[in-house]
Amino acid sequence: MTVTTASKVQGGIFTLMVVRIADPYDPALDRELAEHVALSPGFFADAPVVLDLRDCLGCTSAEDFTALRQLLRRHRLVPVGVQNASALQLRAAKAVDLAAFSGAQANGARRAAPEVAPRPRLVTQPVRSGTQIYVRGGDLVVVAPVSAGAELIADGHIHVYGALRGRAIAGAAGDRDARIFAHRFEAELVSIAGRYLVSEAIAPEHLGAAAQVALIEDRLAILPGWSKG
Repeated sequence: MTVTTASKVQGGIFTLMVVRIADPYDPALDRELAEHVALSPGFFADAPVVLDLRDCLGCTSAEDFTALRQLLRRHRLVPVGVQNASALQLRAAKAVDLAAFSGAQANGARRAAPEVAPRPRLVTQPVRSGTQIYVRGGDLVVVAPVSAGAELIADGHIHVYGALRGRAIAGAAGDRDARIFAHRFEAELVSIAGRYLVSEAIAPEHLGAAAQVALIEDRLAILPGWSKG
């Protein structure tokens, strides 16, 4: 008797930490990683990492990536790929089984705005823990509470007209102008175009109040209220 089994292939969206590499052998990189991981050890434990090589002149050999992998593993981070890599860097990365990631900002090019903007997705029910909502190519509007352990992802802006206690990831495709708005800001993590902040790094005065998150000079900033920026 022959038994046939079928496998099901499904797509999914996952949160990836991005680490910008200038010099793979810079001692300051070790210190900076330690500081970031110390903010939230549980969140970063065994977290997948993409290496951003936009400003890196090294990482041109397999040995460079092997050294980086050893450094990241000491901090319980798992490198899975590279982005903004040159042809030489990409060849070296593939030699050690790192994937190539491409985003809207690859090669310094910005995506052109579509002629007809997609409609925002509207969510009217509470977003429970363990739920993930992703809006491709547009904005996400939630008019209900977002529980801890829930995850909102949008290529555009994210608006939460209620308590935001989970994770919010705007500009997921690389839009640096995307923003996150929350009527009651209590997020576990916020991210825009690959830059992120975890709850431990958020100043207490922003918690429990209306706030917006923007990417300003390559760093995430939390601004009070809805209209400032």
